[in-house]
Amino acid sequence: MKKNKPGKLKNTIFTSYISSAVSITLVLFLLGFLFLILLNAGRLTDYVREKIGFTVIISEELSGSDISRFERDLRMKAWVKSVRFVDKETAAAELTRELGVDFNGFLGFNPLSSSFEIKLYAPYTRTDSLVVLEKRFLEMPEVKEVFYQQNLVSVINENVRKITIFLLIFSCLLFFVFSVLINNTIRISIYAQRFIINNMLLVGATKGFVRRPFIRKSIGLGIWGAVFSTLLLGGLMLAFQRELNGMITENDVVMLGMVFLMVLAAGILLSWISTHISVTRFLKMKFDELFY
Repeated sequence: MKKNKPGKLKNTIFTSYISSAVSITLVLFLLGFLFLILLNAGRLTDYVREKIGFTVIISEELSGSDISRFERDLRMKAWVKSVRFVDKETAAAELTRELGVDFNGFLGFNPLSSSFEIKLYAPYTRTDSLVVLEKRFLEMPEVKEVFYQQNLVSVINENVRKITIFLLIFSCLLFFVFSVLINNTIRISIYAQRFIINNMLLVGATKGFVRRPFIRKSIGLGIWGAVFSTLLLGGLMLAFQRELNGMITENDVVMLGMVFLMVLAAGILLSWISTHISVTRFLKMKFDELFY
């Protein structure tokens, strides 16, 4: 026996509701991923900058106790993130592995000196700060020479600036695209119920009364979409925790919470605006226009 028309209409509305929920969840997932990237952009640039550091060659005359004291002094500096002492033998072994040649045996002696590899905190890795720090190191009596890759520092700082500008522009464009996708999803969902809107007007319902259930339903879709998209993002962070170690971790609950609030606000706002525009459009249509 064929289904009656009310049953078919009910199934159509339910299918439209489910497809809208899935579509909004996926769009909000992409939007949340974008927010996650933006929130971690500063952390990512710091992660890259903090790979910059100095190689400080120390005097040959320093004793073991002098070296230990100098290392303690370095670790107490506000701008020093990490310190690694490399003695002459370790430096020779590392260089031999890189070159593939035992230059020690060829020369008959080890020409390298003991040194410290010093990594800095991100705010101190700008070109002008590095110049000042280089002078400070050279003024220390324990220091013989100081090296750092000036060209690499300039390239990193310039690329970070360009990437930041590009990321802001790209994010604005993506946010616009996501807004359009959510608007189209809700508009298609309401299109399936355009005759119900018209019938409600025919029995004397006001425009505000007609809009209210659609707005409530779309806001509900936005809330559930934000919840499910955040759960997907949390799962993604857990899955790639090892690869993203140092930038994003599964323990970063505060960051994920901020993303959820941003996605929730975007989902509610975009759903409300899109629903209001779409329902108003169908409210203004005449009955004959609903067939096109």
